[in-house]
Order: sequence, then structure tokens, then C-alpha cells
Amino acid sequence: MNYILFDSITRNNLLPLTFTRPVADIRFGILTIREKWEKFLNAKTSSLTEPYLSVKFPMVTANENILINGSICPTKSLTEQICNLKAGQTIAKGETIIAMRLTAEHLSDFDETEGENALFTEEEFLKLENTWDIFSLNAAAIQADFELLTQGRKSQKLSETNRAIGKENIFIEEGAKVEFSILNATTGPIYIGRDAEVMEGSKIRGPFALCEHAVLKMDAKIYGPTTIGPYSKVGGEVNQSVIFGYSNKAHDGFLGHSVLGEWCNLGADTNTSNLKNNYEDVKLYSYPDESFVQTGVQFCGTIMGDHSKCGINTMFNTGTVVGVSANVFGAGYQRNFIPSFSWGGTQGFVDFDLKKAMNIAKAVYARRGKEFGKTEQAILTEVYSLTYKNRRA
Repeated sequence: MNYILFDSITRNNLLPLTFTRPVADIRFGILTIREKWEKFLNAKTSSLTEPYLSVKFPMVTANENILINGSICPTKSLTEQICNLKAGQTIAKGETIIAMRLTAEHLSDFDETEGENALFTEEEFLKLENTWDIFSLNAAAIQADFELLTQGRKSQKLSETNRAIGKENIFIEEGAKVEFSILNATTGPIYIGRDAEVMEGSKIRGPFALCEHAVLKMDAKIYGPTTIGPYSKVGGEVNQSVIFGYSNKAHDGFLGHSVLGEWCNLGADTNTSNLKNNYEDVKLYSYPDESFVQTGVQFCGTIMGDHSKCGINTMFNTGTVVGVSANVFGAGYQRNFIPSFSWGGTQGFVDFDLKKAMNIAKAVYARRGKEFGKTEQAILTEVYSLTYKNRRA
């Protein structure tokens, strides 16, 4: 069977993170949603996403196809129900379409809001509907991924230089290094990925995931549930946050109840406020509403799109949204919504020249041995165009 993960109608609620990726490629827990599905299905998947993203994430079709909502995380039972779908059938829960089986000729007629021959399930599952769900639901996602990845496997031995409690909930992959650190897995599992490193003096309170080749720097303080994605470098204090990958918060400073995309960099002593002084629920900028909306959560820090960066001593207000490829600096609290390709700070913003943004991205990629090719350039160019109105608002 051919499996296609489609961007659900909640895709726009997940901007700016979905400006540069399909919904299924959001990291949530230890794995991305796509990686979760591919493990449960034991099969590769492709994406039905925005046309400008399809060059990098092309849709693969076959005579028979099962389309799966890319904002939903799999469970064993849900996967079995999906695999048992017959031609033309749909699985739904309430008004949410979970999956449908379509022939190649009917793919062009796909409509997420129409579920003919629908089978309704009562299965419980994790679903991303808003950006703050990524950190709010991350504890359950880490637990589910931990069980999936470690079942029937044996952890590498934890070095005797460390102090740890709840050792049965600690799993260390091959090539990982953890020395002279304190690990508390009684509050949730701790997963240290392949070739990752926890440097001396780090303090970790689960649930926590340090993905492959990521580095936790000396004396870091981590409160779970927190995920640090592949090839990221993190120091200072972090609380209930998700970092997708290839991003750096290498120095002291506080990051709380936040989500960072890929290729981001926070300057030394950057701090995020995650709680309002009046203890009210936080409002956050919504791209589809073009205004600030209630999140219903009391703790919410910063949501930052790919390629964005900030200078030393940057202070982000409670509930701040930073778009793609923004460069933020300057003393004082920053505004709560910083559009993509903005350059500046408290003294005002100007457009971040697209050519300069591309050159920086090329340099950052090169530092990691990667090439910022024509496909990536085309995506950033499209995002620059799509977000023009935000910079003029």
C-alpha cells in the first residue's frame, strides 16, 4: 500500500513552522510525526502539501493510496484500522478526518472535509492543532516514542561518573556520551540519541529527549518535557520546550514553553518570558486570523520559524511569534509578533534583504557540511513573497 501524509486544515494554525515543511515533519516527542508513522506502518511515506513545498517533499502516488492526516500521531490500534481500510472508505473521529483510501484517479478530488463511507473511531491519539500544542503535549509524545524506540532493546551502560535515579527509564543509544551529570528519570523517561553528548555538570529532569548528534553543554539545566532535535547545541536553562534540529542555544539564558524551528540561533543570555505578570492566559499571533488569539494556556514563550536568529541579551515577551529568517537584536523587550525576513528590534524593523538571507543560510549549512541548494532557495524565496504583507502591516 502507498501511504501519503496530507497537511490538514490546521496547517495554517501551525505557521510559521509550516512555512518550510509539511505538518508531518514537525518534531514532536523524540521523532517527527512522519518518522512515527513510518515506524508503525513499516513503510515509507510521501506528502500532500503546499505546491511550493512539493519540490522538496513530492507526493508519490500508486493505484491504491491511503491518505493519513499529518497532524495526527499513530497508535497501534489506529494503524491497524487504517491498514484495514477498503477502497473509498474513510476513518474519522468527530469532524476530524483521520485517513481515507483512494485510487489514483480520485486523488485529484481529495477533500479533507468530505468523508464518504466514514467509519468512526473512539481511539485516543495526539493531534497538533496549534503551535503551543507542540510543547503542551510533548510529555505524552516523548513517552510514546520512548516506548516505541526502546521496546525489546538494551540501553548502553551509563557511565559511573554520573548520578541517576529512575535508571530503568534512561536509554542511551550507541555512540552517545554522558559524563559527570545528574539525571532524574522518575518524572519521565530520558532518551539520549546516537552520537549525542551530555557535557559535564548538566542536570536533566525527564521527560527529555536529546536526539542524534545533539550536544547539551556544560552546566545546562533541563526541565522536562523537553526535546532537543538532531545536531542542535543547547546550554543554559530550558523548560518544556521543543527544538526541531540544527539549532543553537549554546549559552546561558532561559528558554521556556517555546518551540524553535531548524537553523535558528539564540545569542548569549537570550531570555524568553513564559508567564505574564498578571498570570492571565497568553495570547499569541495567529496567521490565519491576522491577529492575536487566546491560547488557553498560562505558560507560553516564543515560537520561532526556521533560519531566525537573535543577538546577545535579547529579551522576548510572553507569547512571541518570530517568523522565518528574521534577525532580531537590541536592548529591551521585543514586540510580540516579528514577521519573517525582518531585520532589527526595539528601535524598529526593516526588510531583511533576501539575497543576504540566502548567503547567511548557505554559510550556516556549510558549517554543518550541507549545501543550501536551489530547492531550499526556492522555498525561502516563496516564503519571502508570502509574508510580504506581514512586514507591511
